[in-house]
Amino acid sequence: MARSSQVTAWVGWVWFAGIVLLVLGLFNAISGLVAAFSPEKLVGLGEQGIVVLDVSTWGWVHLVVGILLVIVGFSVLSGRGWARLVAIVLVVLNVLTQFVALPASPWWSIVTIILGLFVLWALVVHGDEAERASASASHLP
Repeated sequence: MARSSQVTAWVGWVWFAGIVLLVLGLFNAISGLVAAFSPEKLVGLGEQGIVVLDVSTWGWVHLVVGILLVIVGFSVLSGRGWARLVAIVLVVLNVLTQFVALPASPWWSIVTIILGLFVLWALVVHGDEAERASASASHLP
């Protein structure tokens, strides 16, 4: 089935995805900075005994993923073709890190996971329209 070359209003979902990528990236970077420089450790009970988890390690992971999400969010908003694929990979990675962070911050993790699923849907289903909209806008005088 051939796809139409016409740009529809559905391209707004891709721009929504780009904006959400920016917001999620900023919040991840902020929470990553807080955790990276936090002296706290989480202590839990596992099958092998007491488990001590350094919060700063996950802080650095969230900081790096957050910075990458911001960069890719700007690229998705500008209609870059490569940004769509990179954004999909980063959103999946972000959703996985939020599952790991679920016990520490359940509400934020759930909201982030849900927004990530909307972003994935927009980028996978309507991402090619954003590329066409960007290409057609660059041909305007």
